[in-house]
This record gives sequence, C-alpha cells and structure tokens, in this order.
Amino acid sequence: MESFSLILAIVVVTALAFDFTNGFHDTANAMATTISTGALKPKVAVAMSAVLNLVGAFLSVEVANTISKGLVDETGIRPEVIFAALVGAILWNLLTWLVGLPSSSSHALLGGLIGAAVASAGIGAVNGDVLVTKVLLPAIAAPIVAGVAAMLASRLTYTLGRKADGKAAAKGYRAGQIASAGLVSLAHGTNDAQKTMGIITLALIAGGSLAPDSDPPVWVILSAGLAIALGTYLGGWRIIRTMGKGLTDLQPQQGFAAQTSAATVILASSHLGFSLSTTHSVSGAVMGAGLGRKGGVVRWSTATRMFVAWGLTLPAAAVVAALAEWICRLGDWGTALVAVILIASSFAIWRISRREVVDHTNVVDDDTVGAQEPEPAGVVTTAMAAVSPPPAGVTEDLAATLPAPATTPDPKAPSAATTV
Repeated sequence: MESFSLILAIVVVTALAFDFTNGFHDTANAMATTISTGALKPKVAVAMSAVLNLVGAFLSVEVANTISKGLVDETGIRPEVIFAALVGAILWNLLTWLVGLPSSSSHALLGGLIGAAVASAGIGAVNGDVLVTKVLLPAIAAPIVAGVAAMLASRLTYTLGRKADGKAAAKGYRAGQIASAGLVSLAHGTNDAQKTMGIITLALIAGGSLAPDSDPPVWVILSAGLAIALGTYLGGWRIIRTMGKGLTDLQPQQGFAAQTSAATVILASSHLGFSLSTTHSVSGAVMGAGLGRKGGVVRWSTATRMFVAWGLTLPAAAVVAALAEWICRLGDWGTALVAVILIASSFAIWRISRREVVDHTNVVDDDTVGAQEPEPAGVVTTAMAAVSPPPAGVTEDLAATLPAPATTPDPKAPSAATTV
C-alpha cells in the first residue's frame, strides 16, 4: 500500500464519492429503457447493473491511462488541484441529478480537472491534442453514431418482426433487452469506473506515492469498481424517469435496439481509450430508437434541456473547480473550507430532493410528481413519421379514437321523447 498524506487521503475519499455519484447518476444509461418497458423490475434492474459495473471495472485500464497519463501534465499537478477538480464534478453531478437531467459525469470530471489544472499551472498544463481527439470529438460523434445506429436497428426489427406473433416477439425482445442492458452496464464499468481510477492514480503520482506513468494499482481498481457499483444499486431514479419516459415512449423492440447500439459504441471507445460519455451515447440511442418507430415521438423540449446541460457541463465544472483551486491555494484552512462547502452543498441538494421523492416505487408511474406530460410531435418527429405510412392497426386505432362526425337531424324523424 502506498504511503499517504492527509490531503492525499482526502483526495482518494472525494474521488470515491464522485464515483458513487457517477454510479447513481448513470444508472439510467443501462436500465432506464429496460425499466420503462417492464422488462425488469426496478430494483432487480439496478442490482444487475451494479454487479456488471463492478465486473466491467476489471476488464480494461485504457481510459484510466488516458486521464492519468495523457490529459494533463502530471508534473505540474498537486493533490489539492485534483481535490478541486472533484469538487466541481460532484456539485455538477448533484445539481443535474436534482433536476433529472442526464448530463455527462465524464465531462463533469474532465471539466473539473481541466479548470483546476489551468487555474494552478496555466493553459499549458492541458494536453490539447488529447483533449480534442479523445474527449471533444468522441463527445460529438458518439450520440450521433449511436442515434443513427439505433434508428436503423429499430426500423429493421419492426420490418423483420412484421409477420411474427405479437406476444412471442414482445417476449423475445424483452429478453434481448435484459441481455443488452447487461452489456451496457458492463461497458459502463469499462469506461466510467476507469475515470475515477485514472483520477486516483493521478493523485497518487502527484503526491509522490506512485512513479510517473504507473498503471492503476489493484486496490484502486477494486475500490473504484465497488463505489460505482454501490451508487448504481441505489439508483438515480430521477434520471431514469427522464431517460425512460421523458425523452420518448419506447416499446421492447426499440429498447433492445437502443441499448445494443449504445453498448457497441461504448465498448469500442473503451478499447480505443476514448474518454467517452456513456450518457451521450445512450441518450442519442434512445432518441434514435424513438424516431425508428413509425409514429414515434421524441419530446424535443426535454431533449433541448438535455442538450443545454451537455453544453454547460464541461465549462461549468471547470469554473467551479477553478474557484475551488483558488481557495485551496490559501493553505490547509482553504482546503478545509472547500470540503465544508462541498458537504454543505451536497446536503442542501439532498434536502431539496426530498420535497418531491422519486424512487423505485414510482419511477414508471405517469401520475406521480415530475412525470412528463404528453408533447405534440415536433418538426423533426413529424418529418420522420411522414416518410412512410403507419404500421397495420395504427390507422384503425386512430379512427376508433376520433369523435363521430356531426349529422343534421331529420325533421320528419320522431324525437326521443315521442318514441315508445
């Protein structure tokens, strides 16, 4: 075990606290569609996701190495800088969780690290090439690729299953959803758990407890995997509601297509060492799957709020982290003050969240507080739905819901009052 200073111990504990928030913030990535379509019960779904997140944490260290060795200059980083980065990431995670927005925990962490590093050592402390090629470009490409893949996969499944027995097909797709949700959870462990491993490894290097260019020790891998698994098990129910019901209403075929597409993108990115946002990938896949069903509706008001949160995540976390680093620079009492602010702010956010409780008992209940109201189809949805006629049965169902046409009464016909 490496020798520890007090500040290094604080950084490790704070990093694991971030990993915990990452777990419950990103549970929706793997399980929202599975829960919303009824393929799994909420508590069973999050338990399964927690176990597979832990397993995924041991499968690769490529993303951890991107953060600990490539994004910032290790020689100019002090443990206090990493502590400030984690403060910015945790506060942004908690704020977006409070309002139920699936923002990127990955980008919150990277934004915090960049902001604190720049505040401490200047802009030269950030490796611009790594930032662009392994963070920013994947952030743009991942939701687009996953969305297009999910849309095409949804259309293909409906085409291939057109003649299949409805109940048998639905049962098969629910089984496929469970398998694909497990794959997303495994992929999440290989990508997001590693970000905390990378941060802890960077802190150990900065504190002199590890040699430069070291891989994450086994205890770091294990502790990061356990922290994200515990957070996943507790479940980020507010974000699960947004992902499962707020963006679009998914059928089992769409849920299977969305999760399979997202898992493929995440696993490929983990293999290449890209610090990808699993939130972006899954959100893009969910929207793509929503557009893949004829007549499907994506709630663009919710999607717009989500896009705004995505754009704000990295700079907002960077600003908070830079402020925290400036306070930490004042000495031990400054670091203590930042820790007190973090704890007090986290407690305040939790207290506010208790005013409108969302948990496993009401996460899929449309009548509970915070449920999304139906939204009329927007321009994009209308255009996508117009390219082909609705599937068999939809026209008849729609006709059945329309009021009967008004008729002019026949003056010669006997009135109800005179009919015997």
